[in-house]
Amino acid sequence: MTEAFDWRPVYRFWFPPDVRSTDIADHWRLLQWWMGGGANGELARFAPVLEAAKAGRLGQWLAEPEGRLSLIIVLDQFTRGLLADTREAFASDAEALGISREGLENGHYKALAGPWERFFFLLPLAHAEGPDHSDRMERVVAMSEEALARAPAFLRPVFAFSLSQARAHRDVIARFGRFPHRNAVLGRVSTPEELAYLEKGDFVYNRRPPVS
Repeated sequence: MTEAFDWRPVYRFWFPPDVRSTDIADHWRLLQWWMGGGANGELARFAPVLEAAKAGRLGQWLAEPEGRLSLIIVLDQFTRGLLADTREAFASDAEALGISREGLENGHYKALAGPWERFFFLLPLAHAEGPDHSDRMERVVAMSEEALARAPAFLRPVFAFSLSQARAHRDVIARFGRFPHRNAVLGRVSTPEELAYLEKGDFVYNRRPPVS
């Protein structure tokens, strides 16, 4: 049980050896595993870690960049995998946002060398609804543009897709001020414009990578 409350098992699970591959096909597969729910079937063993994180018992993880990133992944990603289709899936977004913001200020974000590490470090800025969401989405788009420029040549198609997703999420927030696809599970009443959007069903998070 001691290991379950160490950040390293989370980090090793979320960033498997393929993340260091120079084969772009491996990275497309990883992106689909992360974003397409492929990891969800393996998350049950991390349920106690999520409970500890939600209870505020993993503050020691914040002492180093990889530990902070691991806590972000637990609060931002494991919530969505373990608590899908419930309001609890989004209940830790504000906390993850605060942890990410603090890491952007204290140098932890810049200390992460891997492009995928930085990608997941930023996700709470995009995921957490709130009054400054549009400003945060503009920052995410700008940093995604920087990530594309820094990415190794073989990875640029993957990060170009990531940038397109960031821009699309920015447009949704600019239009509605929130994610309408969350309305039902959060008990919110959709506006007529949101109902038209929901009826269309072209949700950004459902778009899959254009793997050739």
